[in-house]
Amino acid sequence: MQEPMKMKKAATVLVLLCATLQVCSSLIDGLLPNGNFEQGPKPSQMKHTRVMDPHAIPHWELSGYVEYIKSGQMQGDMLLPVPQGDFAVRLGEDASLKTKVVNVTKGTFYALSFVFARTCAQEERLNVSVTPSKEPKDWGMLPLQTMYSSDGWDTYSWGFLAEANVVEIVLHNPAREKDPACGPLIDFVALKALKTPHRPKGNMLKNGNFEEGPYIFPNTNWGILIPPNIEDDHCPLPGWIIESLKAVKYIDTEHFAVPEGKRAVELVAGRESALAQQVITKAGKIYDLIFTVGDANNSCEGSMLIEAFAGKVALQVPYMSKGKGGFKRAKFRFTAISRRTRVRFLSTNYHMKTDNSGSLCGPVIDDVRLVSVRNPRIP
Repeated sequence: MQEPMKMKKAATVLVLLCATLQVCSSLIDGLLPNGNFEQGPKPSQMKHTRVMDPHAIPHWELSGYVEYIKSGQMQGDMLLPVPQGDFAVRLGEDASLKTKVVNVTKGTFYALSFVFARTCAQEERLNVSVTPSKEPKDWGMLPLQTMYSSDGWDTYSWGFLAEANVVEIVLHNPAREKDPACGPLIDFVALKALKTPHRPKGNMLKNGNFEEGPYIFPNTNWGILIPPNIEDDHCPLPGWIIESLKAVKYIDTEHFAVPEGKRAVELVAGRESALAQQVITKAGKIYDLIFTVGDANNSCEGSMLIEAFAGKVALQVPYMSKGKGGFKRAKFRFTAISRRTRVRFLSTNYHMKTDNSGSLCGPVIDDVRLVSVRNPRIP
């Protein structure tokens, strides 16, 4: 009797182990296979810098005018930058990169992150899509003409809902230029599973501290751009909507000053860069909106003015930045006028770094809380 019992226990352990391994394999945080393009084509698969074989780069399928760029390579008098490692890929006229990801979890939201640099065209764009998708036109056309970092590179994040356990990710340059080689440089492509945000005790807002968000690449000091909702229906910053024409920047403590925790948001495009969340409230009830404003310690100096909105009530919070990292708390009280209240933040002014880079920057928002006031004082 002991032998069958041992076999039964061993089988149970084996089943649990397999289930654990299956769960672990479905969790993705980091580079996709060959997401840094360090594994490249053979010389026989190239003509100068152009890749001629659509399967020459391991784990990727290519189409159109695709170049394999080595660090230090020049285009005329211009250096084609590679952020880290030795290689990157340039998507020329009507070119695309496609990869298959086999270990996502159906029904889970993901954030796709990738690093890019503009090379020649002023109006460069990148079409990002994931299949399968039941939603019509579920793709993002991300504008690349505005560079927000002083390093020549920026990182974009794009959110999507996995509708199968296997998905295909496509990065496509739709442009048609006089020079077919013109197009963005792409490097570092990563994926992160996003946790469903919950409202914590003492806060009616989801992800008010911005700790849940897209994957941030190590050793990249320029943060991550999160596109507006007109470009991405599934915001990679859970709980929030980028309700504007321009992106906001997601920053971390490893490279910036963050008032609380490890993550925060920098409003980098003035009034064109807004952050919002809609929350259930009760008409006639009184609430306090509490938040922190500051600067990211990135040479963004000057007089800043943050506008906070709750329904039809607004508050302007001035902040004098020395560009060396600092913050202040702000709070305002309002009475809800409906079942739903939209909380919104934007920067009144446009700002540029004082390091002669010409890069856009702005105030930092963090630790946002909305609380119900049970016993408000009567003035």
